[in-house]
Amino acid sequence: MSRYRGNVLELMGRVLSDLPPFERALDFGSGDGWFARQVVERGWVREVVPVDVQRRAQVLIEPTLYDGRTLPFADRSFPLVYSIDVLHHAPDPEAALAEVLRCTGEYLLLKDHTYQSKAGYLTLCALDELGNRRFGIPSRYRYQREWSWMPVMARAGFVLQSFIHPAECEKGPLRIFNRFQFLGLWKRA
Repeated sequence: MSRYRGNVLELMGRVLSDLPPFERALDFGSGDGWFARQVVERGWVREVVPVDVQRRAQVLIEPTLYDGRTLPFADRSFPLVYSIDVLHHAPDPEAALAEVLRCTGEYLLLKDHTYQSKAGYLTLCALDELGNRRFGIPSRYRYQREWSWMPVMARAGFVLQSFIHPAECEKGPLRIFNRFQFLGLWKRA
């Protein structure tokens, strides 16, 4: 486990631990399955369905692969859907978000990035390359500017329940990058 992942998991715990355990959750963009394993081990979710567009060479939990456009699940299939640092990798993050919301029955937990200036955007681009190139994950540089994804969630009928920004994903000298991090929990109204 990286320190970053541990810090994100701690933030997830702040918003999920007050809720009763979920029967099922969708891990959108599950990567190697580390978060899927952790949410089950902590008792926040009984069963996690990991989904991704590609399989990594080494995975902890085998993902369901999909075409990157339409998730292979019915509307409102999962009481909880979560996505950790994934939406900005989608060719069209707002379309991907709308598809995630379609599959969300009750709660969406979203951890991703935001920026407000050109310098912030360039910083995210550099950090994304450093963090993802070794895994073969393309950096598409489609980060949320300010809070541009919020209207997508509101139009789909989701109301913000809990919000952490800046999210303390980094500690020590790297904490200066926390201003680009957020974690939120939305509930279907």
